[in-house]
Amino acid sequence: MRTGEPSRTALATAHARAYHQIAPDEPRIFTDPLAPRILGLNVTESADRDTATLETVDDGEFQRRRRWFLAARSRFAEETVASAYAAGTRQVVILGAGLDTFAYRNPHAGLRVFEVDHPDTQGWKRERLAETGIEVPDTVTFVPVDFETRTLADGLAEVGFVRSEPVVFVWLGVVMYLTREALDGTFGYLAGQGATVQVVIDYLCPAGSAEEQRALDARAARIAAVGEPWLTALSPGDMAELLGRFGFTDIEDLSAPELITRYTGGGGEAARKLATSHIVRAGRD
Repeated sequence: MRTGEPSRTALATAHARAYHQIAPDEPRIFTDPLAPRILGLNVTESADRDTATLETVDDGEFQRRRRWFLAARSRFAEETVASAYAAGTRQVVILGAGLDTFAYRNPHAGLRVFEVDHPDTQGWKRERLAETGIEVPDTVTFVPVDFETRTLADGLAEVGFVRSEPVVFVWLGVVMYLTREALDGTFGYLAGQGATVQVVIDYLCPAGSAEEQRALDARAARIAAVGEPWLTALSPGDMAELLGRFGFTDIEDLSAPELITRYTGGGGEAARKLATSHIVRAGRD
């Protein structure tokens, strides 16, 4: 990130999520009526902005499938939250919340949502919420954390997060920007919860072919150019080892094509250029 500016990747993701709501001839994988509204965009603007995001490539079909993956990972996360809520969980922590709108659509009575993000990105989001008239429920708690000066533990401790109660940690679009040392530290904190923990995490895998490597290199260069370079890639085996080391079990790991197929019944094969994107769900009692 650049000091004083919101995350460019968070903005790109928000535009893609908004355009998914109105994209023609596209399966509605995930419904989020607040996605265009929080950006203050009309339908045409959403479409125009989506085609100019950081992930833009010559292959328009890549853009389309990328939107499907971003929509699918949000649905996957929110289904996990709903299942945990039904089992008694009343806390959700969204790490790197960006312009995610779950907290303002939250259908679960009494479910507290803690949004953790860099102060600059979070400040920008709060301005967008105010300017677009989106109500912030009492169940939402903002947790500004600059990891260069403050720990996640300190940030959550100061706002009433309860370490002895069950929780879901939703951690999307973040892991690839962290060092392995930072990953270990965060996993240590997540695993230290004194009750049932579930995590939903997406991550990047190393390329499995020359074609995948070329696509990955092109995307990485665009991201690095705006000051948010990718730092870590993990194979599914690496991720399983990391989760297991911190006591997480019942691991479900899906590639982007597999996740898209789950929600569309097909179309996953066309997302093969996104095969290095994965999402994983795991739990710890």
